[in-house]
Amino acid sequence: MSFVPSLRTRSRLPILQALKTALSAVLAWTIAISILPAQLPVFAAVAALLVVQPSVNQSFGKALERTLGVITGVIVATIIGLVFGDNTWIVLLAIVVSILVAWLLKLGPGSANQIPISAMLVLSIGSATPDYAVDRIIETIIGAAVGLIINALVVPPVLLAPAKRAVSDLAIACAEGLDRLADGLSTTQTGTSLMDLLVQARALRPMRAAAEQAVSQGEESLMLNPRRSRHRDELEAQREILERLQPIVTRTLGMTRTFHDHYDDTLQEEPTIEEIVTELRRAGHDLRLLVSEAPVDRAPATAELPILTAPLVIRQPHPLHWILIGSLMEDLRRVHDEIVGDDADGDSGREGTAERPNDGQPGDRSA
Repeated sequence: MSFVPSLRTRSRLPILQALKTALSAVLAWTIAISILPAQLPVFAAVAALLVVQPSVNQSFGKALERTLGVITGVIVATIIGLVFGDNTWIVLLAIVVSILVAWLLKLGPGSANQIPISAMLVLSIGSATPDYAVDRIIETIIGAAVGLIINALVVPPVLLAPAKRAVSDLAIACAEGLDRLADGLSTTQTGTSLMDLLVQARALRPMRAAAEQAVSQGEESLMLNPRRSRHRDELEAQREILERLQPIVTRTLGMTRTFHDHYDDTLQEEPTIEEIVTELRRAGHDLRLLVSEAPVDRAPATAELPILTAPLVIRQPHPLHWILIGSLMEDLRRVHDEIVGDDADGDSGREGTAERPNDGQPGDRSA
């Protein structure tokens, strides 16, 4: 059935995280039942299960969210119970009031859902147990505290590896995009092959978004994390590389788009094309160099130093080609500046730049 695949994820939860979740639930249950032996501490275990999250910062947020929801729900149920007595319909009233309270307070989904659940349980189960409401609050606090402490002290998660992998994948994809553009400039193209180039270049955008999300998650995983000092510099380096890659994605797409729009079969006759092809390959080389720690099977071997250093001298292009040549050269210049971290102009967000040469001036110009 079509909905079955949505029940599963592509990757498993790390086994350590699963074990920490189980440990938190067991400890919360044990501590709560020793303090409140009158009833099974189900809600302590539930709170612990919910609080153990992929980052300590998220665990802290879940602990506050869960506790706030329980306390607010208990207060709502207590007030309704005192006003309307023990009528069975007050459970429905409590649910409606709880939902409206959560809406008025602009609470998140976690707290908003917890308020009516707590209110409903207090009125339905707690009516026969006078101390049920207070015990529920204590249980929840115990479970949330245990989950937060376990997640913070037992190898707190650091999402550095996914961030490095996503940034590396983006850099390699940009390099491959430049290589494909170099191949396109070197060979005769058809309408289909031009469109394929453009489609593959556009695929860089979701990869850029994924890398941004991975780095942001890595930064969040270091918040409130006792291990943050050991990994902060590495993650900052990934953020710096990503900041340099983001405009390169735009420029790669821009060059590909310009090539797609202005291609004709006489383009290879331009004397400058061969040099542009060489510079595109050099740019790809230097992009791979940015993430040289990537596995060998994901990035070709690179030299120890960047090689995109040679200035180009462009001879007067054919009038049909000056937009494409000028755009490629300006984008190549900016790609080089961004690779070496010397982009003074910043990213303009466009998909290509055209600079027309002096039609009245024979000879060369450099870019």
